[in-house]
Amino acid sequence: MNNKFNRKQAAEYLGLSEGTLAVWASTGRYQLPFVKVGRKVFYRKSDLDAFIESNIVTQTR
Repeated sequence: MNNKFNRKQAAEYLGLSEGTLAVWASTGRYQLPFVKVGRKVFYRKSDLDAFIESNIVTQTR
């Protein structure tokens, strides 16, 4: 199993657009770690999973 995703794969995994991830990376809007090698950007699956877990919202009403 591959533990690193390119931006397109990461966007699909999160249900977002590639553009959204690009904006987040350039503005720092969300703390979603990525690895940049030259012009290529990669996301680790463990970081994507941690991001999902950190954004779980539960309603108490």
